[in-house]
Amino acid sequence: MNTHSAEPAREFSVQDVARRAGITSRTLRHYDAIGLLPPARTGSNGYRYYGRDSLVRLQRILLLRELGLGLPEIAGVLERREDPAAALRNHLAWLEKEQGRLLRQAASVRKTITALEKGQQIMPEETFDGFDHTQYKDEVESRWGTQAYARSEKWWKNMDDGERAAWQEQTQELGRAWSEAAEQGADPTGPVARGLAERHVAWLKSVPGAPTGEGELDGYVRSLAEMYVSDPRFAANYGGDGGAAFVRSALLAYLGDEPQP
Repeated sequence: MNTHSAEPAREFSVQDVARRAGITSRTLRHYDAIGLLPPARTGSNGYRYYGRDSLVRLQRILLLRELGLGLPEIAGVLERREDPAAALRNHLAWLEKEQGRLLRQAASVRKTITALEKGQQIMPEETFDGFDHTQYKDEVESRWGTQAYARSEKWWKNMDDGERAAWQEQTQELGRAWSEAAEQGADPTGPVARGLAERHVAWLKSVPGAPTGEGELDGYVRSLAEMYVSDPRFAANYGGDGGAAFVRSALLAYLGDEPQP
């Protein structure tokens, strides 16, 4: 016979949760007001109390905010009602990968400081550990082949600093334009979205290694459009899930497909 009793559910006040989470009580009240994070219960004195499910939901909200998602996009993610443990497991995998990259960057900066202070040689393989944009090499090759990666890698390395900066600014400006159009409620099949989709496809084609064969480019764009939605790393470039979904719909419409919600 099992003599263990269930651990009694604990509740925490607004002040307790705000202090532990590093946010303000006002923020928690705002999350309640917009329906993003209702408390477990509200006492007869009007005080809010948060339980286990509330704490898990708040953790997910804070994690998604760090990815750059706005509150409407966060609400959309949470409304999917996916298993919280599974969702957090996916996010944990991304965090651990990012943690490793940041630790490598910190170590490389520490070595540079030591080398400067002691007048030692500075080695590129140590100085730029953790800064390497080729960290997605395996992922790119698995999706689009080794030749696609090799051509784009050669193109990137042959750029000078000014050319890289200009290309990165173009990329960021395109992301901002997509985000603004999504926030303004633009029609993904309308002229604004079509113009952005045309710019986006031209931007993709500008990178050597992008498929150019008949039908291949369309498949490439479709694959990327889906990845923008499914991968938080890319969705963040367009303001979060809502923006990424808008980009996908606009790109699919541009290709003549039925836009997805």
